Amino acid sequence: MDYEFQCIGRRAAIGLGLCFALAPRPASAQTDAARERPKEGDLLVAATAAAAPEPLSPDDLPLDGKQTLAWPIDPESKTVRNGSRLNKVLLLRLDPEGFDPETKERAADGVVGYSAICPHTGCDVTNWHPDRRLLECPCHYSIYDPKEAAKVLSGPAPRRLPALPLKIADGKLAVAKPFIGRPGFQQM
Repeated sequence: MDYEFQCIGRRAAIGLGLCFALAPRPASAQTDAARERPKEGDLLVAATAAAAPEPLSPDDLPLDGKQTLAWPIDPESKTVRNGSRLNKVLLLRLDPEGFDPETKERAADGVVGYSAICPHTGCDVTNWHPDRRLLECPCHYSIYDPKEAAKVLSGPAPRRLPALPLKIADGKLAVAKPFIGRPGFQQM
């Protein structure tokens, strides 16, 4: 009889321990402003910025030059949303005359914003081909056309880069709407 009681006691203790381990955390512990996705009104700062990042303006980006990697920043709290690499944005300043209508609608003064994360395996899209004005993921060579909503021209990427619609707020680049599409990569 004592043996049965001890077994039940151990099982209950293990079950209780699992309940505590798997129980949801209070909302305040789950909320981390640095991990939140870009929100309307967020400004953009260079990913390489120092302790006091300055919001970017279109003139900070070279016309037809290599992309600038950036993070959204909450203009009120000054929280840089760099707590998740899925928030990393690539910015390009191009001649808007070459944009398709969808891209033109999401651009601000010729600046387009896309997720910097390749949807194939999650590498950062860091290669720029200035002669063709195309983006390339260096891991598996997916090629994207930023003038046509970052559609995939070649490579294994299963979908285009999610777009981040932009606007100008007090001369600075700002988020007009959240990402269109899900940033990240496909699960194998």
